[in-house]
Amino acid sequence: MDCVFCNIASGKIPTTVLYQDDEFLAFPDAHPQAPTHILIIPKKHIQSLNHLEDAEMAMIGRMVKAVKKIAADKGVYESGYKLVINTGKEGGQVIQHLHLHLLGGKLFKG
Repeated sequence: MDCVFCNIASGKIPTTVLYQDDEFLAFPDAHPQAPTHILIIPKKHIQSLNHLEDAEMAMIGRMVKAVKKIAADKGVYESGYKLVINTGKEGGQVIQHLHLHLLGGKLFKG
């Protein structure tokens, strides 16, 4: 398997690390849709939200907990931010590795 996010998590592809712990890695999106656009990925390869096992569901809560720290570090905690998880082709998922988009620094409507 040649997964770009797995290669980033393993250090084979360099990136600017904005947050890292034993389970997650956060880095800037290569094609930002907002002034702050950060991707948070699990280091373990999971194809999508639909592929999470029941035993892995708590991981999403830990991922969102990491988002709070990242949002504070990037200055969008107080002003607000948007979280997006695209799932599947029609859901807009381009890379087949579970990832969460943290978007901020502008007003989102709707």
